[in-house]
Amino acid sequence: MGLLSGVLLLPLAPVRGVVWISDRLIDAAEAELYDPAVIRVQLSELNRALDDGEIDLARFEREEERLLDILDRKSPVPASGVRP
Repeated sequence: MGLLSGVLLLPLAPVRGVVWISDRLIDAAEAELYDPAVIRVQLSELNRALDDGEIDLARFEREEERLLDILDRKSPVPASGVRP
C-alpha cells in the first residue's frame, strides 16, 4: 500500500478493524458450534430432557436429527424456524 492510498484510506481503518474482529468472532462461533464434543453434550442434554419429561418425543426426534446432521456433515443446517 502506497503512502497516498494509505493516507486516503486511513478513515476506513476503524471499519476494517471491526470487519476483521467480526470475522474472527464468526470463525470462533462456528468452530464451537460444530465441535463434536459440544454436539455430544447437547445430545446428552436432549436425552436427559426427554427422560425428565421436559420435551415430547416429536421435539426430541427433530432436535436429535438436526444435531446428528450437524455431526455428520459438519456444516450448517438451516433452522426449522419452529420454537416451542
